[in-house]
Amino acid sequence: MRKKNNDLVKEVMTDYRNRKEARKSLETGWLLNANFYSGNQYAEIMPNGEIRDNGKDYYWQSREVFNHIAPIIETRLAKFAGVGVGVTVRPATGDASDVNAAKFSTALLRSVQEENDFKKLTREAIFWAEICGTSFYKVSWSNEKGAFLSPTLREGDVEVTVCPPYEIYPDNLSARDLSEVKSLIHAKAYPASVVEELWQVKVKGEEVDVLSPEMPLNRYNGRTGMLPEVKKDYVVVVERYSLPDKQHPEGRLTVVGGNKLLYDGVLPYINGKNGERGFPFVRQTCLEKPASFFGTGIIDRLIPVQRAYNAIKNRKHEYLNRMAMGILMVEDGSVDVDSLQEEGLAPGKVVIYRQGSNVPVMLNMGGVPNEFYEEENRLLSEFVTVSGVSDFLTSSTISSSNVSGVALNLIIEQDNNRLSITIGSIKNASRELGRQVLRLYKQFASDLRLKRISGENGETEMKSFTANDITGDDIVFDVESETVDSITTRKAMAEDLLRLGVFNDENGKISDTARLKLLEIMGFGNWENALSTKELHVKKADRENINLKKKAPEIQDTDDHSLHIEEHIRYLISEENDLSQQDRKTLSEHIRRHRVYLRLTNEADALNQNT
Repeated sequence: MRKKNNDLVKEVMTDYRNRKEARKSLETGWLLNANFYSGNQYAEIMPNGEIRDNGKDYYWQSREVFNHIAPIIETRLAKFAGVGVGVTVRPATGDASDVNAAKFSTALLRSVQEENDFKKLTREAIFWAEICGTSFYKVSWSNEKGAFLSPTLREGDVEVTVCPPYEIYPDNLSARDLSEVKSLIHAKAYPASVVEELWQVKVKGEEVDVLSPEMPLNRYNGRTGMLPEVKKDYVVVVERYSLPDKQHPEGRLTVVGGNKLLYDGVLPYINGKNGERGFPFVRQTCLEKPASFFGTGIIDRLIPVQRAYNAIKNRKHEYLNRMAMGILMVEDGSVDVDSLQEEGLAPGKVVIYRQGSNVPVMLNMGGVPNEFYEEENRLLSEFVTVSGVSDFLTSSTISSSNVSGVALNLIIEQDNNRLSITIGSIKNASRELGRQVLRLYKQFASDLRLKRISGENGETEMKSFTANDITGDDIVFDVESETVDSITTRKAMAEDLLRLGVFNDENGKISDTARLKLLEIMGFGNWENALSTKELHVKKADRENINLKKKAPEIQDTDDHSLHIEEHIRYLISEENDLSQQDRKTLSEHIRRHRVYLRLTNEADALNQNT
């Protein structure tokens, strides 16, 4: 048995090293991109694959960096921050069970996003996709999360993390996406103590050279550019995920670390279509690359333009320096050359030359050739063409000339269209992430559990649920906010819709529901919902319906009886409410009492008006 385990460890590590070697050129390109983003723009890839800066050709050579890549990437990141990643679950049918399950699934997803700080994770994933072309989300089930069942045991919960591309090794680098990959390796460095805690196996730590998400992007020693981070007492844990096949119908997960077998078993997650087991990863790209599993980033295309721009700017500055400092022509032996080289031509300096020799004269440099300015402007235009980010967005300024609002909107819309491919990948990743989260809950939340859920009115409540309350496959995912917009854009759109009367009811008035939706569109969030008494009464009636089996609802004087009657009747006549005969009688009696209260209230109001 021990020999078999050792053979398996050797096989996995050999597979890992082979995949790492096959992908070496890609990793070098990612490091070069990171160097250019951080300003180390004289780094080059040598024939041996090393990244190096060869230094100046001449001591007087100007080698300043005029970094246009960083502001372009920062502008793109700012634009992508406006992409909605909230996922809405829509019911497959109009049945009450599907509608309620879809509503709860949506609230559950939003709760998971808040707990995992999904906005921060999305920013991190987009950043790595911009630098390296690809990033990944890992959607797993952590037994270290969730409510405590005992002092040492927790019920577990979904955990979402971001994996930079250098941690992921597919078996096929030509695969177009995860669907064409049969085996995937996730390699990550962990402290030896963490490995022992997670897998209950003692391993020996060592110095590990790995790139990390906390990697300082400006580290640079003038020779090799970006450096992997050296971590002491760490272990590289290699997780190899293999999809189901004839030999392993439920797939296989093998985990190796410190030359020891940490785990070997079936794929742990039923997160694929039709109840199949699959990879717990979601892929996101900046731009797709033909016949390549890893996408490409904008920096790959910007590097040649940035090199040319740095060169033209430095040559122009050298020319200006020659014009300002001057070049003195002297006859051999006519002056003290050493003194001139050390002190230069200071203002008021007396130059003594040998009698009978030619007088030293300044070389006429003329003016700066127009070719410098023309080439510089052409390169600036090329930055815009290649990146898809215009000067209007980068500089955040408007020309002094009169520009109409229509023209500005057209410019913004055009820029958004050029970013649509990357935006589409972000939204697709959000949809797939939502699917995997719900499928994990359906797999692991078999027992009754509690979770803090945010309701439609912005209020938070503890909700009990089981896997049966969640839908995972028979639903449609729709990412919110289909465009990259700002609060100003939303306000303008809301004002246009308001003028057109879209929010008016049949009486020409704005209903409470439309008013709340209007406030949400304009960016005020859901806090205004608390002002809607009707919404709160509907929510209270829904809670009474849900808790009917536990406790018979009580009528209060502050209840809006008309709304309560309407909501209770809707729930009572629903085909899929799963109510017993006794529960139906209890709810019918509750409705009858509401009607009595409503009749007495109306009679009292009429009596007061007459008196």
